[in-house]
Amino acid sequence: MINGRTRLHVVANGTMTGQRYIDEVLLPHVRLFRGAVGDKFVFMDDNATRHRTLAVQDCLDSEGIQRLVWPARSPDLNPIENVWYALGRQVAGRNYPPTNKNTLIRALTEKWDKLPQQLLDNVGQRFLLERDGCEINVNVNKREPKDSLTGLVGESRVKSRHSPSVDF
Repeated sequence: MINGRTRLHVVANGTMTGQRYIDEVLLPHVRLFRGAVGDKFVFMDDNATRHRTLAVQDCLDSEGIQRLVWPARSPDLNPIENVWYALGRQVAGRNYPPTNKNTLIRALTEKWDKLPQQLLDNVGQRFLLERDGCEINVNVNKREPKDSLTGLVGESRVKSRHSPSVDF
């Protein structure tokens, strides 16, 4: 499952809440990856409020899942944004674009399953390289330990390869 992917989880009805995130994402999927990878596993989600509830943090703690700390409002540091972009382009390039919620869900699911594994691997590798560059910058400035991106919040700008700079 490490070089694979989970099914695309679509929240079609209702709203994603902290508890729903635990029940539908963390326990059935993230916990399995953590078990397969072992102690070096670090989980990265975005800073959505439903991902930051006390119940979610309690779940992560109880499962021994370490969360990567990274600055808010910095999508260029989140590799999933590149995957969403590729998926969106695939759906937009269809001969018959989705016209309602059901056809959109079907199109997203079909295109998700067909995204090349190499694309996902490349996105992951690029993230690791960029993260390492951030860690070096943070360590040179002695603001935070090497395994944390929190030191970037103290900087006025962060440089990365795909965006010249990002303001906080």
